[in-house]
Amino acid sequence: MSSSRPVVKLECSVLSVTGKVDANTVIELRKQGEKLVGSATGALKVDLAQLDTAHSVVLSMLMCWQRLAQSKQVALSFEGASDRLQALAALSNLDAHLPGFSPHS
Repeated sequence: MSSSRPVVKLECSVLSVTGKVDANTVIELRKQGEKLVGSATGALKVDLAQLDTAHSVVLSMLMCWQRLAQSKQVALSFEGASDRLQALAALSNLDAHLPGFSPHS
């Protein structure tokens, strides 16, 4: 798709993540997402449909957001993850910790 930096934005109660995330861009994106999750007052959905990456750094970022949301008592769920990202989460035994990844979550 695009070679621009990945973006996370909040519209209504949906956090949308777009672009390609790698080890060079994940920290900035994680911090942006943490600001948005930290300011949330209700449940949030994280839309991953426009995410161009299936990488362990993405799972790490999502786990950071999930822990922050739990500490703020904000329900966070994920939707639109690619088959590759879902498979990586399952292989890492993280799918049960990321609501929306596991068929049982």
